[in-house]
Amino acid sequence: MQVHTLDKALLINEVQLGNQLNHAVEGGRRADFALMLAFLSPDHLETTPVDSASEQTEADLRAYFELPEPQPLTSTEHCYSRGAAQADVFHKGGLSSSQFLHELKPTALTFPPLGTKGMPEELYHNLSGHERRKLPPTEDATIQASPQDLYLSLIQSKRYAEMYHSA
Repeated sequence: MQVHTLDKALLINEVQLGNQLNHAVEGGRRADFALMLAFLSPDHLETTPVDSASEQTEADLRAYFELPEPQPLTSTEHCYSRGAAQADVFHKGGLSSSQFLHELKPTALTFPPLGTKGMPEELYHNLSGHERRKLPPTEDATIQASPQDLYLSLIQSKRYAEMYHSA
């Protein structure tokens, strides 16, 4: 009987315990602390994702903390000139000057080959002219996604599925 009532407690997160969890830690009551932690739900699907109350973008936070732009993952039109400038600074001022310039104006992590339809360079150059003509004319665009967009799209698809099954 007692186990059945404990199942109905519906403790999902530590906020529902109030100060009891803190008092158990301060008082050295290990058994109470362990019992309260055991009551919490281990299912991550039951926890509610917390969205920040302020809608600050990464650009706003970078401006507030006076941070430079992040290091790009793949090359852009500026990365080649920045790389040449870093090489020049390395030859004139040494490694520390080159590292300093890299921190001020970072270059890309990778420089993928251009004009290979998104394929590795060795594979693209191994194709015959006929096979190259069969390839799509443009390269695939990179996917711009974020966890928040994924969460919203999952919620939408769940709602559509619920409407479809209820109809």
